[in-house]
Amino acid sequence: MRFGREFVSKMIPEWQEAYIDYAYLKSILQDIQATRKISVSNSQTKPSFARNLTRRYTRDASVSENHVIVFNTVPHADYEHDMTYETAFLKAGEPGGDSEAAFFRTLDREFNKVNSFYRLKVEKARYESLALTRQMEALVAFRHRVMEKKPSSSDSVSVDISALSSRSKEEKVTLRDLMKKEEAANESILEGIRMNKRGETPLSTIKTILKVHKQEEELKFTRENLKKVEERLQRAFIGFYQKLGHLKNYSFLNTSAVSKIMKKYEKIAARNAAKQYMEMVDSSYLTSSDEIHRLMVRVESTVIEHFCNSNRRQGMNLLRPKENKELHRTTFSTGFFFGCATSLIIALALIIHARNIMGTPGQRTYMETMFPLYRFFGFVVLHVVIYAANIYFWRIYRVNYSFIFGFKQGTELGYRHVLLLSFGLGTLSLCAVLLNLDMEMDSQTKDYRIVTELIPLFLLALVFAITLCPLNILYRSSRFFFLTLLFRCIAAPFYTVNLPDFFLADQLTSQVQALRSLEFYICYYGFGDFRQRQRNTCRSNNVFTTFYFIVAVIPYWLRFLQCIRRIIEENDLSHGYNAIKYLLTIVAACLRTAYTLNRGTTWNITAWVFSGVATFYATYWDIVIDWGLLQRGCKNSLLRDKLLVPHKTVYYTAMVLNVLLRLVWLQTVLDLKFSFLHRETLVALLACLEILRRGIWNFFRLENEHLNNVGKFRAFKSVPLPFNYQEDRDQDN
Repeated sequence: MRFGREFVSKMIPEWQEAYIDYAYLKSILQDIQATRKISVSNSQTKPSFARNLTRRYTRDASVSENHVIVFNTVPHADYEHDMTYETAFLKAGEPGGDSEAAFFRTLDREFNKVNSFYRLKVEKARYESLALTRQMEALVAFRHRVMEKKPSSSDSVSVDISALSSRSKEEKVTLRDLMKKEEAANESILEGIRMNKRGETPLSTIKTILKVHKQEEELKFTRENLKKVEERLQRAFIGFYQKLGHLKNYSFLNTSAVSKIMKKYEKIAARNAAKQYMEMVDSSYLTSSDEIHRLMVRVESTVIEHFCNSNRRQGMNLLRPKENKELHRTTFSTGFFFGCATSLIIALALIIHARNIMGTPGQRTYMETMFPLYRFFGFVVLHVVIYAANIYFWRIYRVNYSFIFGFKQGTELGYRHVLLLSFGLGTLSLCAVLLNLDMEMDSQTKDYRIVTELIPLFLLALVFAITLCPLNILYRSSRFFFLTLLFRCIAAPFYTVNLPDFFLADQLTSQVQALRSLEFYICYYGFGDFRQRQRNTCRSNNVFTTFYFIVAVIPYWLRFLQCIRRIIEENDLSHGYNAIKYLLTIVAACLRTAYTLNRGTTWNITAWVFSGVATFYATYWDIVIDWGLLQRGCKNSLLRDKLLVPHKTVYYTAMVLNVLLRLVWLQTVLDLKFSFLHRETLVALLACLEILRRGIWNFFRLENEHLNNVGKFRAFKSVPLPFNYQEDRDQDN
């Protein structure tokens, strides 16, 4: 792999603007190379006398060839202890010298940028290290208080200790006195310390609203609290160590980039300047500072001693980042299930055609009963496949989706893992459909109608059982992460809303038909209609019709509550405008559903008006707010200044598709009907289009979030610490 590609691949995505612009420096070297080629070709056309003079001049000048550049250090304008390096190019008067001088000016600017950024991050790491040291002292005192035992009178053993004031004088100190001193020191450390709340719960949110809840709680010296403190502080040390590792890698990569670009300069310009420039680099803070190394050694010793019982191997395994390796069996299994699903789709199409199932008298009844049950799995499989495609393109364009979503390092799923799950579920679903059809058509199993009708329910129960399974199989950490987010979405107003929370809630707004299929499961099997398929009472039941409205509203209502929570916490009116968007969508969805069930001109007009307003509002919000496009005065017309995808047509196409796919509700109010499509099939196709639109939205929404992180150099998330000191509380107040 060329160094340029390796350099880009090993960058921290959120810090990419803080790295040396290696590609731009290479482009300057290419200009220098082109200029030198022109000067060489011109020198070859000179008379022999001129060439002799040139050779003589070159030979005389070779004595001073080692002095191509001269350095100067200037105090930084913003940082008192920082230095700015300036390089003077001494051969600017030679052919191509202007390009070489521009090269060194650019290299100085890039190196000073890197050096200042590194110093700033090291200073922040030093302050964070001091905070962790105080937390560790509090933990040691807390642990001693929990584990302490009152010494008996027989513990007074004499110990010789050299006095600090005089080496000649010795005194006897009992073990009891030492323990008293240690206890006094621990008590002084624990004074004024409170424990931070571990996490937010609905009850704590209610107490906060009623102003009876405190962010800190009194110290209770129990083993349970000790375990919680150790877990939180261990997580903080691991996060801090990984941050130090990123800083170490940042220093190494940029130093290597300077070395590589100077070697290329020497090769192109035929000047000996690399050694001299690298001596300056070696003396800079970027390379000479050993602060990061000392901090890493200190963290290693602390974790090994206090969290791993002095087991170095265990401690280093805990600190080192874990990589999620994609095994060959994952790729094989994905391809296997994809082949199975494809074969089953072909087999299903052939069976329907050979047995003329679409022309049988029970076809309409089947589409109104069994098809809504099975299409739920189709919606889920399609959404998961599109999410896998999102992951694939996020990785190609270096969108740090695992950091944005807050996945635990080493447990995030790649696109192959997600495709494996989707194709596996698709294969199971298609097997159930074929089994259902075969049992109905076979005369020997036709009498087992109840068992045949229960196949979709068995499949749904299996999916829920796997999702809720507590065993460490089938990506347990990812399943529990999904269930946690789902619970936070359901309890929307009682939890702080983060990006993963509202991202999942937005996915649910595109799965309204899947939620209605779950409602139909409850009705079809709860009311006993599965015993006699012909008697479908769900559509005529008032309770079912009422919940048909409610189910369509639930995802948008949850998203509305999330916006309200963010308004209260962040005091940002933009979340209020976003809440209006979901409120309009709720009204429009209810009116369209009412028109579908009741018909009538009044329902039609109101559905038209509110759906049009909601669509315009939502489309504007998607493109301008969520995607950050249509910015005025940017260098990319009607887009934004920074684009991860190099082809602008992709963004224009996505905007057009988003508008078109937002208009699928027109089928409802226009009452479009196709003779070759059943109504349930048409509803399923329109739902698939909405899922496709959501997949497009996902990519550009996360791209915009990633670019916001890049602009703020936000590469790490803060880890809450277990203890809170009195002076910290005073500063907050």
